[in-house]
Amino acid sequence: MTGRALLAILLALFWLPVCVARAGVLRYCDPPATLSAQQNDKLYRLAGLIRTELESSGQRLALIARSGLDLSRFGIRYSHAGLSLKENPANAWAIRQLYYDCDAQTPRIFDQGISAFLLGLANASAGFISVVLMPEAQAHTLEAAALDNRQALQLLNHRYSANAHAFSVEYQNCNQWLAELMASAWSPTSAPGPQTLGPQTLGPQTTGEGTQARLHAQSWLRQHHYTPTVFEIAWRPILWFAALIPWVHLDDHPAEDLEQKQLRVSMPASIETLVRTMAPESTRIEFCHTAHHVVIRRGWEPIDEGCQPTSQDTVVTLD
Repeated sequence: MTGRALLAILLALFWLPVCVARAGVLRYCDPPATLSAQQNDKLYRLAGLIRTELESSGQRLALIARSGLDLSRFGIRYSHAGLSLKENPANAWAIRQLYYDCDAQTPRIFDQGISAFLLGLANASAGFISVVLMPEAQAHTLEAAALDNRQALQLLNHRYSANAHAFSVEYQNCNQWLAELMASAWSPTSAPGPQTLGPQTLGPQTTGEGTQARLHAQSWLRQHHYTPTVFEIAWRPILWFAALIPWVHLDDHPAEDLEQKQLRVSMPASIETLVRTMAPESTRIEFCHTAHHVVIRRGWEPIDEGCQPTSQDTVVTLD
């Protein structure tokens, strides 16, 4: 094992909320684990259950998050989020998201079907998916922003950092792009014209106008009390060695945060809290699956870590 590979493992074990990809599949910059036919079948069945819930919701957009990276040591369940769009040009309910293209070493906006999105779960035999449905007023403007070529790319920074500081424009991670897109959509001074994207992968666009758009979005997030997730770094050498990983940076983090061994990063839980603040009527559906069953829970109370249902939950057997 190379020194860089060992460091990558250490970073993942301790705090790294990375969302990177190779050949269009959201994962680390290493070959993914091969899934058995049975595992693939169960993930497809889970995707079908999620798609059914989305279709029956009567909505056109959903915030969707997955337990892509194991961050349980921090009490964090979800690591990566995107927007599932009924009218996505790629296919119905495909997820629009930012990902890091390992081959090109650049971030992109990418549309991915629900089944493929689930392949990014940390554990193919057990995982969690969160779906948040918003009232029409918030959903409509966010859908327009997400499907607007100019607006989506304007907010995309060409410099990716998995641990990007939530209130810096130096870099950007996947969840940060999403938070800034939501802010841009919901800001009263933002009025982009509709320019619907085709089913494609979009590359980076960095301009002075884009930086101003990001600054405006981050100002709006601050005004609306957006609270990034705080990662406490128990082992200081991790900070020293981070420079060896091309998609990890520290120079955008305030000196006082580094001195306190903490990083403030946009994560799905922060985005869900923003949605609840802006639209208290929003509803949530959480899915968890094991090798034997899927649990579906409606409401904001999280499912137990062991994916154990209560009498109010729906249980679908996978055996």
